[in-house]
Amino acid sequence: MKPDLRMVGIGAGLLLFGLLIGRFALGGEGSKQQEPGVVARIDDQVITMQELQNALATQLAKLQEQNQQLMESKLEELIAERLLTREAKRRGVTVEELLKAEVASKITEVTEAEVTSFITENKARLRGETAELRPKVRDYLREQKVAQKGKAYVASLRQGAKVAIFLEEPAPIRVTVKADGAYAQGPKDAPVTLVEFTDFHCPFCSRAVATVKEVMRQYPGKIRWVFRDFPIASLHPQAPKAAEAARCAGEQGKFWEYHDLLFDSQNQTTTADFKRFAEQLKLDPASFGQCLDSGKHQAAVEADVQDGARFGITGTPTFFINGRILVGAQPLENFKKVIEAELRHKPS
Repeated sequence: MKPDLRMVGIGAGLLLFGLLIGRFALGGEGSKQQEPGVVARIDDQVITMQELQNALATQLAKLQEQNQQLMESKLEELIAERLLTREAKRRGVTVEELLKAEVASKITEVTEAEVTSFITENKARLRGETAELRPKVRDYLREQKVAQKGKAYVASLRQGAKVAIFLEEPAPIRVTVKADGAYAQGPKDAPVTLVEFTDFHCPFCSRAVATVKEVMRQYPGKIRWVFRDFPIASLHPQAPKAAEAARCAGEQGKFWEYHDLLFDSQNQTTTADFKRFAEQLKLDPASFGQCLDSGKHQAAVEADVQDGARFGITGTPTFFINGRILVGAQPLENFKKVIEAELRHKPS
């Protein structure tokens, strides 16, 4: 039986996570540190625990999420096993006999039309002649039907039992991310601060804009949305200049309008385009052009990038929701899950 390489990778990552947490907790071999919170010293310079955790924040958060998902998945398997074993014992049969009677015998046979439809819909992903594919596809579709029927049967057993889940989520990894001085929407005293590191020329970042706006709409007065730059010049060479242009627009009170225009026009990436956007927004062209051409905000954009790198950011968009990390153009439900958890622990 070949090993599942994905699970091996996750296992190795979780082992690393455990080793790191162990070293953080115990100090590690030869630590003998003198000062609280200091994990290393190089002559008169120190590396603090906070620096180390910040540098690993995104990796540790991903490992923590993987660990929780594995725990939840395995717990569901164990619950299903117990329910099936209990029902089989009640009927005086084996689990295999129970599943045959309640699952395998009750699924409909895979039709030729279903096989043909699957092959047609997945033609780009399938390799081989149709005649060779048909029996494999038939087996796959039958396994899918068995799995769905089995899941439904376990759900019915669960309805007739008192099942309580006590598995708790671990305390989330948090990073202290500076929000002062950045462009932001929402009240300063909002219970939830959402700091976004983004790239104006990243297509995933563009998709995330609508999601964050929906978050702001659904939680009026409860979210402060803070914008931080993280242009990835190796992928989007003009993104750093776009970030500077947005700050130049901000000088004339139109940062967020310019922000939206940049994300809506990601295929227009030249300095001339950026100046034309300013004209569309009725900005003073001379002031905007001088600001952009001088590179006035180049250092500020780079400072954001350096901050993001210290937090272990490698891709955009990356969000910190009250310091909790969320990476990528996640669905609205994922944002709401974190936000709801934060609101439960803060006064309204």
